[in-house]
Amino acid sequence: MGDRDLIVVGGGPAGVMTGLLFARAGCRVSVLEKHADFFRDFRGDTIHPSTMEILDQLGWLSEFLTRPHNRIDHAEIRIAGRDWTIGDLSHLATPAPFIAMMPQWEFLDFLRDKAAAFPGFELEMSAPVTDFIEQRGRVAGVRLADASERRAKLVIAADGRGSLVRQRAMLPLETFGAPMDIFWFRVAKSAPGSALRASIERGRFLVMIDRGDYWQCAFLIPKGKAAEITSEGIAPIRAAIAAAAPELDLAGLETVEDLKLLSVSLDRLTSWHRPGLLAIGDAAHAMSPIGGVGINLAIQDAVAAANLLAGPLASGANVDPLLHKVEERRLLPTRLVQSAQKTAQDRIIGRLLEPGPPLDKAPALIRLLDKSPLLRRIPGRLIGLGIRREQVESPLAALR
Repeated sequence: MGDRDLIVVGGGPAGVMTGLLFARAGCRVSVLEKHADFFRDFRGDTIHPSTMEILDQLGWLSEFLTRPHNRIDHAEIRIAGRDWTIGDLSHLATPAPFIAMMPQWEFLDFLRDKAAAFPGFELEMSAPVTDFIEQRGRVAGVRLADASERRAKLVIAADGRGSLVRQRAMLPLETFGAPMDIFWFRVAKSAPGSALRASIERGRFLVMIDRGDYWQCAFLIPKGKAAEITSEGIAPIRAAIAAAAPELDLAGLETVEDLKLLSVSLDRLTSWHRPGLLAIGDAAHAMSPIGGVGINLAIQDAVAAANLLAGPLASGANVDPLLHKVEERRLLPTRLVQSAQKTAQDRIIGRLLEPGPPLDKAPALIRLLDKSPLLRRIPGRLIGLGIRREQVESPLAALR
């Protein structure tokens, strides 16, 4: 039925973790990544406690944490001129009760190095997939840009919100919309810290992620307004950011080219599979950046897919009848998180980005969280550990 047991389209966190776990179970796996390397800025850099639990179950957490990273264990928000503490991860009963802010290439290099120990693992860089091969009503492989073909018993699409599955309308898609887009940028930072901070005012929403010697910042704008806003140059944008966070050193924000636009989307496939094909991660469900949970949900998808499919696939079984189980396992947490994100987008962010009177006080919930350290653990748990987190149950085959 194919040259390999599994082809994974996309060499991001979900794709490489999928390839690793299936190879660990004894499958012959090819992960195909279109880029020549992993070095791309403003990718998801938030490694949550739920993901580090997976690394701990694999016996790799201590080694992983020797890689360069910054730790965040609480969240703050500035409203009406005052800072409020709204989330606390430090009390989570988990091996790593914090968010590890790590460049995505460091995370991917780590996973690739670990996967290389398994004889069935293969990672091809500069291997853009342009089409699927279909035979007798099922997906049997993929075709690359150089017209070469790769065939396998199963193809897993882990190539993000721009997935070929979506481009080819291979599976049905439901869109929920988003009221905002985001300008990402970075500015120098004079002192270290360990917080995720936000500054909110009517018509202005800035998020600052502490990266040790710099702030990685997200400046929210109304959906589809990027060209209009940047047409006036960097000065009005700098002024708005300076008003939101006067302490920021904006010397490095000199032109609109220093801004990286993220077009926010919130959607999911109404079916994640068809014979020979399974979609996971953002390919199956594009998440809003709210909470920074996208990577971690995608990793959970990868673990669930391996738990349900890797053993049977390694033994030569036809896994088509099992593909629905992955969707059924991961659909509830996906729906709940997307529902929470849509509520936050529509009822909070979208309204704040509209013109109106200045905010004179924080909402009651923000004031309550700031006042109660115990209550602050609830959003910390939801963001840090999520819903229905997975444990590695896929088999372990022999190492090289």
